[in-house]
Amino acid sequence: MKKIMHVDQIPVNPVEQEGAQRAKMRLLIGAQDGAPVFAMRQFELEPGGCTPSHEHPWEHEMYILQGSGTIHCSGEETPARPGTFAFIPPNEPHQVVNNGMITLKFLCLIPVTQNCGCPVK
Repeated sequence: MKKIMHVDQIPVNPVEQEGAQRAKMRLLIGAQDGAPVFAMRQFELEPGGCTPSHEHPWEHEMYILQGSGTIHCSGEETPARPGTFAFIPPNEPHQVVNNGMITLKFLCLIPVTQNCGCPVK
């Protein structure tokens, strides 16, 4: 089954996990689309917003689309801007913080088997 859409056609939902601030997420591609391996999500962090600091037993990849911020991973802070990408290994504590003036948007890919409907995992 194919899926070709514009991001504006996908509902945006608040990230309700404890520690998230001014964060929203769109599930672009997931198990419900027949994706067997990866789920693709787009996160939106308003200025001053952040994902919760968390870790999990699976890897994920991120790609910054818009805005600027900081990726915190394993005690290190790395500036992020459009074009910045990151590989987060399993069990590494991580967080994304928007310290810019516009909404920070990034793609996040995780194994589809972990896409349990939870807003951040």
